[in-house]
Amino acid sequence: MSRLIFLCLLLCSCGGEKDTGRHPDLLLLTVATKETEGFQRFQRSAQVFNYTVKVLGLGDRWCGGNQTQAAGGGQKVRLLKMALQQFTERDDLIILFTESYDVIFASGPAEILKKFKQAKSQVVFSAETLIYPDRRLDSKYPPVQEGKRYLGSGGFIGYLSGIRKLVDEWDGSDHESDQLFYTKIFLDPAKKEKFNISIDHRCRIFQNLYGALDEVVLKFESGKVRLRNMVYDTLPVVIHGNGPTKVQLNYLGNYIPDSWTFEMGCTVCEENRRSLAGLVEDSFPSLLISIFLRQLTPFVSQLFQWLQNLHYPKKRIQLFIHNRELYHQSLVENFVKEYGSTYARTKVVGAREKVGTAAARNMGMDMCRQDSDCEYYFSLDAEISLNNLDTLKILMEQNKSIIAPMVSHPGKMWSNFWSALGVDGFYARSEDYVDIVQWQRIGVWNVPYVSGVYLVKGSTLRSELNRRDLYHSSKMDPDMAFCYNVRKEGVFMFLTNREEFGNILSLDNYQTNHLHNDLWQIFSNPKDWEDKYIHENYTMILHGRLLETPCPDVYWFPIFTEAACDELIEEMEHFGQWSSGGNMDSRLQGGYENIPTIDIHMNQIGYEREWQKFLQEYIVPITQTVYPGYYTKAQFELAFVVRYKPDEQPSLMPHHDASTFTLNIALNSVGTDYEGGGCNFLRYNCSITAPRKGWALLHPGRLTHYHEGLPTTKGIRYIAVSFLDP
Repeated sequence: MSRLIFLCLLLCSCGGEKDTGRHPDLLLLTVATKETEGFQRFQRSAQVFNYTVKVLGLGDRWCGGNQTQAAGGGQKVRLLKMALQQFTERDDLIILFTESYDVIFASGPAEILKKFKQAKSQVVFSAETLIYPDRRLDSKYPPVQEGKRYLGSGGFIGYLSGIRKLVDEWDGSDHESDQLFYTKIFLDPAKKEKFNISIDHRCRIFQNLYGALDEVVLKFESGKVRLRNMVYDTLPVVIHGNGPTKVQLNYLGNYIPDSWTFEMGCTVCEENRRSLAGLVEDSFPSLLISIFLRQLTPFVSQLFQWLQNLHYPKKRIQLFIHNRELYHQSLVENFVKEYGSTYARTKVVGAREKVGTAAARNMGMDMCRQDSDCEYYFSLDAEISLNNLDTLKILMEQNKSIIAPMVSHPGKMWSNFWSALGVDGFYARSEDYVDIVQWQRIGVWNVPYVSGVYLVKGSTLRSELNRRDLYHSSKMDPDMAFCYNVRKEGVFMFLTNREEFGNILSLDNYQTNHLHNDLWQIFSNPKDWEDKYIHENYTMILHGRLLETPCPDVYWFPIFTEAACDELIEEMEHFGQWSSGGNMDSRLQGGYENIPTIDIHMNQIGYEREWQKFLQEYIVPITQTVYPGYYTKAQFELAFVVRYKPDEQPSLMPHHDASTFTLNIALNSVGTDYEGGGCNFLRYNCSITAPRKGWALLHPGRLTHYHEGLPTTKGIRYIAVSFLDP
């Protein structure tokens, strides 16, 4: 990242938890040409410890070169020299000069002053592990007994008179190397002695991270967070993410200075928050939502349902939908036809247009970038299953340039963010990754990579990210390219796990050879399967609520959603091979059915394994509640959907079931889809004549519960029956 620097005279002071007194004998100077998020972090860090800060160069054009590609930074020396010439000579004034975009403070002025005075030098420079920018000068560096040998220019401290004399030596151009300038003075024995210069060899004041990442660890103690250098057993005050260590500094900045502690949690999560409470609909930020269907994906219908139910005014939303799969085309078209007009604008790029992922992502982002009224851009991949209807509001209120909601694969550590990067630029796991994914540490985290779902400010797209192609790369996939380009521009990416937002779908083994393929996802995506197909009040049953007993030892409770009932019926009718209703049945062992029904077995549609899983996960816990002392594995030989029609098979004669207990789920609604029907338990003279759609009857099978199916007089009645523990 280009090391840009700033001019402005900005005095900042704010009370901190310790060292809250002013220190008129210490002045912090820095250089910055624009207010990046790194600079804002620097300012906050300084304010926490009550530093008096003067910023140089804010609003100026940066002419110091691109220091990621070549040595530069002379503009910093020029600005410092100009600023110091304006100061009245003071013997007691100490100047602390640091970078700004990639620096944070871990402690306050009192500690720095104490450590500086112990050094007994006029000027103390930070120490580097690696020599820069001229390796040929290595032999000229004096040996040291302990610590680092090389001078770093990203931070130094000294008396005003000493630093003024030092920078008075500068007569170079803005693009020349500031570090080489200071290095040559240090390596000149006469000048080193004249200016009384030393290096902070043991990192007591300054910690440059480049080449030293293995030396440092976070130290949590008594509600405070410090960085400890384990090699020298020191606690540096000024932490500098120099060179390629910006990502690691971002990680440290999640904790220092006391941004997150075990005692207090996140102490900065409410800072700069933008509240949307009380806004009328027309005042909500204008938003563009881009949805990307990149491959065959389950539960796409749930995505559009979430979109429709969002707690956000539709007229403040523009939609961009990119669909690469013909399989999803009808679903997209039906959604746009039914609901597209409720949004401010809707644009669809379909599979037949053959637009690649990177191009589509650029296209969606451009729609917001080119619309001056577009305040936010929300990117959502179809494999991200969101269920929090306040997601947009929550993200907007955090008021970040880019922020993603944390989502992960249920029961796994795979998520939509990386907390660290390896030397190759790919995923690396930080010490806190698992705790964040498992909600052991809750907050708003600066991370180097997000994917799948994120919110971007429109103003950021039109300024720092105004480059039109953020997603194409010959070496990286579009998501990695995007994050790389964002980091390169100095824009921070944040992740919040302060709320639960949803999860990532597994796309493995998604087959499309059925009518309703989501029904088969109970193994691959159990949480989403449950959300779509299991009744919302299911857990209440396990606590003894919504559990009715209409007849002795007969239990009645909700189990399926409307979608589960409808799709199971449609799947059976789509298969279409209903039995004849006669006693001879080749599907059964022995070929004979004593009490035949017109039905289709679960194994005929390839659903036996999934049905077994459903029974084990959702019915077994209920049996242990209603039949205490009886334990079942929900084994079955027969599980099927029965169809009752007046002109086909309207009823079922009295019988016992070939089971220890029976599950009978009503799949459609009496009075709407059919009339009549129900179940009569003859020995108890007790009937259920108004079965509720999605509700199940659970009752003993053999011996005690002799029962019959009451006549269906109109329409078609469907029930799903399982004979358990035969």
